[in-house]
Amino acid sequence: MDPSSPFDLMEIHAATLFAYREDGRLEYVREPGDRYPPPRFFMGRTPQGNVWHFRGDLPDETTHLLERLCRSEPVPERLTLPPYGAAAIRDALQAHAPITREERGPAYRIPEGSAPTGVLRITKENGHLLQAGFPGLLRRILAGVDVGPVVSVVAQGTAVSTCHCARLSPLAAEAGVETLEAMRGRGYATAAVSGWAAAVRERGLLPLYSTTWENSASQRIAHKLGMILYGEDWSIE
Repeated sequence: MDPSSPFDLMEIHAATLFAYREDGRLEYVREPGDRYPPPRFFMGRTPQGNVWHFRGDLPDETTHLLERLCRSEPVPERLTLPPYGAAAIRDALQAHAPITREERGPAYRIPEGSAPTGVLRITKENGHLLQAGFPGLLRRILAGVDVGPVVSVVAQGTAVSTCHCARLSPLAAEAGVETLEAMRGRGYATAAVSGWAAAVRERGLLPLYSTTWENSASQRIAHKLGMILYGEDWSIE
């Protein structure tokens, strides 16, 4: 699998977001330490073709219809444009059960770059730095949950921005970044993501980053780090 190919990157990305059953149906979300139900529908759109998966509990009649609609979905000319068959796919899912959530957004590969200064890798030994701002993440680390490398920016003796593996698979990791509200807009999140990506590569994994089209702050991080857009996530619950 060529990690520079948009289509192959999307297949890696989908397999990092979700665990599959033997038949390719979505089984659960790959969040370290938890097994959340996946969306009923997922499509990854790329300039080289689309990748799609359906949740395991959808009836065969619905999945057969969705399969036909997905196969007829053209390769996107621009990823920001809505999918051609979006209305028909929504109708098929709505006929099964009410739609409760829908998201679309860009998916990026984080390129190699120089490791930033002023970041710290968090371990059990210095995990107390997360206590004030990120206690939930600290609890998972102390419980032995593999959240991958955790990298933080520390100010005044406490972590103010941190990045960990929000999704984790044998091939890749998805960045999960959070910054304390009072500390936003200072470049801390960009530094944390950059340090995390370097640590993920040392682990032999591909660092990936995805967000929504509406999240301009998150997209600014992608722009600052020169991330490479390879596709779009589209999920419906």
